[in-house]
Amino acid sequence: MYILNQLSVWLSFQLSIIFLIGIPISLLLWSIQKKNKAVNKLLSIYWKISLLFFISLLLLIGKFNYALLITNISTLLMTISVWFWNDINDELKEYDLSYSLTTTTKVWRWSLTFVSINFLIQSLQNFSCFSFINSNACGIWLQPSSNLYIIIKNLFNFFFGANFTQPIAKFLGLFSLLIYILGLIQWSIFKLPKNGRNSCFSENGRN
Repeated sequence: MYILNQLSVWLSFQLSIIFLIGIPISLLLWSIQKKNKAVNKLLSIYWKISLLFFISLLLLIGKFNYALLITNISTLLMTISVWFWNDINDELKEYDLSYSLTTTTKVWRWSLTFVSINFLIQSLQNFSCFSFINSNACGIWLQPSSNLYIIIKNLFNFFFGANFTQPIAKFLGLFSLLIYILGLIQWSIFKLPKNGRNSCFSENGRN
């Protein structure tokens, strides 16, 4: 059972990399090339929200106890961010299936939702890891971040000639988390009441 659980967690992280990072990058470049303001705005907002996911990876490397909880919050926020905006949703409905960019975007949104729910369900099977990632039972959640740690460590040493350690990763993650929370609070107080669910992507028609 442990091996199956380990494989399932590994697959969950691989799917996350594809649908949370790989496909959104491709869609953003595609929307820029097609000059589609709705999809471009959607992906721009998505990448701002997704910063929390990268912060959670730093916290996983640093073995911060609540790292897995933050990872799940980040995936849920990323999913919400692609469905939240009424003006973008209305714009996407105007396109038929023959327009490949918006069709791919719609499929990706549903896929992202599935991946996020699957990640949450997978995490809930190790519920204690939400608050104590350093226990022996939670080791499977730290393993996927080990490869990222090696990459960052080598890059850090190459560019700065210094050693990138887990305490440094934890510090950077917590500092970034603080900045992120302050930014989210600012948006909630000032921009959300003013604009509501309107992204203000364009007052002009489609492109």
